[in-house]
Amino acid sequence: MKLNKLASYLTLAGVCSTSLISLPVLAQEGAKDATAQTKSANDALYGQLPFTDKTDFMNAHKGFIAPLPSELIKGKQGNVVWDPQHYAFIKEGEKAPDTVNPSLWRQSQLINIGGLFQVTDGVYQIRNLDLSNMTIMEGKEGITVIDPLVSAETAKVGMDLYYKNRGKRPVVAVIYTHSHVDHYGGVRGVIDEADVKSGKVKVYAPAGFMKEAVSENIMAGNAMSRRASYMYGNLLKPDAKGQVGAGLGTTTSAGTVTLIEPTNYITHTGQKEVIDGLTYDFMMAPGSEAPSEMLWYVEEKGMIEAAEDVTHTLHNTYSLRGAKIRDPLAWSKYINDVIGRWGGKGKHYYCSASLADLG
Repeated sequence: MKLNKLASYLTLAGVCSTSLISLPVLAQEGAKDATAQTKSANDALYGQLPFTDKTDFMNAHKGFIAPLPSELIKGKQGNVVWDPQHYAFIKEGEKAPDTVNPSLWRQSQLINIGGLFQVTDGVYQIRNLDLSNMTIMEGKEGITVIDPLVSAETAKVGMDLYYKNRGKRPVVAVIYTHSHVDHYGGVRGVIDEADVKSGKVKVYAPAGFMKEAVSENIMAGNAMSRRASYMYGNLLKPDAKGQVGAGLGTTTSAGTVTLIEPTNYITHTGQKEVIDGLTYDFMMAPGSEAPSEMLWYVEEKGMIEAAEDVTHTLHNTYSLRGAKIRDPLAWSKYINDVIGRWGGKGKHYYCSASLADLG
């Protein structure tokens, strides 16, 4: 299949729930207050879980540099791709409404902490500009962008925010940690395919990436996008009686889903690549959170990238939208392997999704 056709099919098929997000939000007729039973069950959680521990909030704010732009992000046709005010009703420090599980409310408060953040010297993240995080590594000649979000429009806004605060630097490489669309869909908002074809920019991905991207987002794309609307509740109105977030992030953007084929594949654990002056030690993790996934350690930074295998959320073993089943035993072994390979020397850890740990 030609790559330009693949990119077109990805957009037409609708990846994740992006094809449905731009539809009118459901009116939610009959939305009701919490019943006494629901309120009682929610209130009971406050005595069972350590809600007074604010460590996660401290970590989520750590390294903050600049807020996200407050303006609507729109597509070429004027469609709304991202509304940064959709979840403004969720205020940090406020008690959960009676209609919302307190743990879900707390998670939503945390994922609403967005902007440009510094993870460590030369490593930055854009958070809450899409379902996933985009990471930017400063190297010898320019920058390496890791997991460029769902949509080209949100990815471009994220890059502009970085440039505004860190100066214009050329993108010399892009890395996809795994084969889910929220980790590659915005790539054309970051780089031009002509620069990839000329060799100016390299694109790295784990073995099997294209096969899995095609099978999930084209072969099963329409069915999965419809199921994802039920899973994420993206057609519900964002409020305390509708949707308060997607768990991993607030929601998915509704822009242009794109793809540029990788130029360099990581095929085995222990493979090392020098990318823009930094040494990456890769570890394969197929069949974990995604069928094609990899983790790595950047030697010069003492930094572990755990993709979505180690996050502050609990993934489904089987995703309701119909993604391939995850293997919990293999996944647990990969985490043990990370600890064994890099645990003694890793100074920093970050992930490609919710609430990166900056410790």
